[in-house]
Amino acid sequence: MIDFIAGVLTSANYWFIVLRSTAPILLVTLGAVITEQAGIKNMALEGSMLWAALTGVIASAATGNAWIGLAAGIGASVLVALVLGFFALKLDANAVLCGVALNLVATGGTVFVLFSLTGDKGISSSLPSKVLPSLTIPLVKDIPWIGKVVSGQNIIVYISALAVVVIDLVLRRFTIGRRIRATGENIEAARAAGIDPIRIKFLALIVSGILAGFAGCFLSMGYTSNFTSGIAAGRGYVANAAQVVAGGTAVGSIFAAMLFGLMDAMATFLQNVGMPPELIQALPYAVTILGFVVVTFIRDRREAERKRRLFSGNGSGGSGTGISHARTPRSKAQGLTHGM
Repeated sequence: MIDFIAGVLTSANYWFIVLRSTAPILLVTLGAVITEQAGIKNMALEGSMLWAALTGVIASAATGNAWIGLAAGIGASVLVALVLGFFALKLDANAVLCGVALNLVATGGTVFVLFSLTGDKGISSSLPSKVLPSLTIPLVKDIPWIGKVVSGQNIIVYISALAVVVIDLVLRRFTIGRRIRATGENIEAARAAGIDPIRIKFLALIVSGILAGFAGCFLSMGYTSNFTSGIAAGRGYVANAAQVVAGGTAVGSIFAAMLFGLMDAMATFLQNVGMPPELIQALPYAVTILGFVVVTFIRDRREAERKRRLFSGNGSGGSGTGISHARTPRSKAQGLTHGM
């Protein structure tokens, strides 16, 4: 078994699959990061992916154009995000419960729509849907080993890498990013700075819907070539856990999503060693969640140790000496909104 795993880890084909498996979870993790930064949790990412996957297949089959299918899928995903925003922000309903409800609606609703159109409940193989193209990168494709891993991926894989850069720059360098973070950290301070929190949260939900739309369409028009019931397979829920591990950063999302991609790709190869298929299907999720728990535990221990040392130093230097320099959430948010 050790020799088998070692052989897999050195295979270019394995790492090619890792990148392909990481892309959809990375996109929805970025969506979860940006909404969390804005102070609203998008638990409807799973439903957004399902509707995007189905809508993309239907639209591409109807028009004969994969790009129109992609646009329609993203539109359906954004619509789910806006519905969540309407209930959570306008009607003041619980965002988490609304998100879960939308996921449940999507789970049954996509199957109902597929059955109504094709008579099939499980797979859209009867629809002549199109597939998003793969890209061969000049020069890179000729590099030994690396070319086999990086070049030839589906276009959504490259879009997911670009999305990390864009989201990171927006959150750290642009005014809108500072407004998003200020809204999530202290909504009253954000209002005092002239920011409209509702508008910012709707914007964050729309961005997360776009990212989930790319992920959903990739699953049905790139990762595979058709829609199957439950095609999102819990990735939306994993993304909400991954954003915690990511620490609210776009770059951190890469490592959180890569953990899932590594195990998902490994599960593909483990099918050849006679492991029970049920165990293979559960392995990526079990190991990923376990990894998230370990990383979160280590990070919390370090943070607790840091605070212990901080307050220990304050106590030895006199009562309240260092505490006055600590920034409260309100002052931190005011700092983020300064200069907007």
